[in-house]
Amino acid sequence: MKAFSYLLMSLLFLASCREQPETSYTAIRSLKGLETQGFAPDRLTRIDQMMEEAIAAGEIPGGVALIARNGNIVYHKAFGQSNTAEGTAFQKNDIFRIASQTKAITSTAVMMLWEEGHFQLDEPISKYIPEFENTGVLASFVESDSSFTTTPLTTPITIRHLLTHTSGIGYGMIDSDPRIRKAFAKAGIVDAFTAEAITLKENVPKIAQMPLHHQPGEAWTYSEGLDVLGRFVEIVSGMPFDQFLKSRIFDPLGMEDTAFYLSEEKANRLVSVQHKEDGQWRLFETDVYDTNYPIRGAKRFFSGGAGLSSTARDYFVFLQMMLNNGEYNGVRLLSRTTVETMMVNQIGDLWKGGPTDFNLGFSVVNDKGVAKGGLGGPGTFEWGGYFNTQYFADPGEQLIGILMKQTQGDSGDQTGWKFKQMVFASIAD
Repeated sequence: MKAFSYLLMSLLFLASCREQPETSYTAIRSLKGLETQGFAPDRLTRIDQMMEEAIAAGEIPGGVALIARNGNIVYHKAFGQSNTAEGTAFQKNDIFRIASQTKAITSTAVMMLWEEGHFQLDEPISKYIPEFENTGVLASFVESDSSFTTTPLTTPITIRHLLTHTSGIGYGMIDSDPRIRKAFAKAGIVDAFTAEAITLKENVPKIAQMPLHHQPGEAWTYSEGLDVLGRFVEIVSGMPFDQFLKSRIFDPLGMEDTAFYLSEEKANRLVSVQHKEDGQWRLFETDVYDTNYPIRGAKRFFSGGAGLSSTARDYFVFLQMMLNNGEYNGVRLLSRTTVETMMVNQIGDLWKGGPTDFNLGFSVVNDKGVAKGGLGGPGTFEWGGYFNTQYFADPGEQLIGILMKQTQGDSGDQTGWKFKQMVFASIAD
């Protein structure tokens, strides 16, 4: 009887994974059996239960989860409602604002140009964007008018500093220092996304005029450095940043639904941003930015740090390319040696012996992270996005996990760490 129940549960689970038709991505191989990829089906069903319980508890309105191993998608499911007010159910091919998940893609673009011999990583960014020659570290700040003074740099900001968030540049509206936030606001700097007619060419020189948190290389400070690098890519390649990503990364890999802005045909697949209000999920609105920037407005700002929208399946393709040492479906974006360089700890002990280090684009699990548990094996790389999206990829296990949601505000969401922990606990080989 137990064997029959286990078989029945496995068949029902596999059927549920095929409950919606797959979109035509010729680069992705068909779904493989869970056991052949080393998963225990009954353990993966715990993720279903976890997601459903989180929805019932009001932690999230829903989301899309994807798990892949050895290049094969073995779990791809949608849960809950993407627009609770309208009763719209999440779909597997929904498009999400991936925000800071953009950073890894921008880092890849930079390293593609590095491979072509255009620059060295420790060259100063001022060689390409001269406004950074006069950047300094915050010395004093006047609250009444947000004016400030700076001290000169002892070392210039380099391309490596920008890739690793060690440049000292701040992050506007989400910066930890209110003085930096006020300085950015006064200068009218766009922090991540906008519906206004603003370009990187206009925005980045303003960032160069902002005070730094610290001397370059002395600390790790989450920054708009990847926006600066988006402009850098434009200068080095001679192409608008969006066109570079499309022609050099998205089209070659078959990432059909990844872009800064969506066409009319795809606009209805963009998930609504929701937040918890009086115990109910409602559409999120703010005066700071237009939440519908991917589908309306000027569509001219290409934030290298937070501007892209994508699907769980498209982002799987990007992560699988990295797991494959720079190649996917016969298309090579990076050399194996370049990926190896990208995955090495680039910040020394700036994270003071924590469970992860930071490389050229991602945080990476170290031996302490393995010992902590639930984070993956050594070298597992990961990050997330402002609108509540998460991903991880474990090279040793050839494993990818992606969890896409679209919420703002604190709702007690625990699904991010639970998903990761439960995915690794589902490995049975």
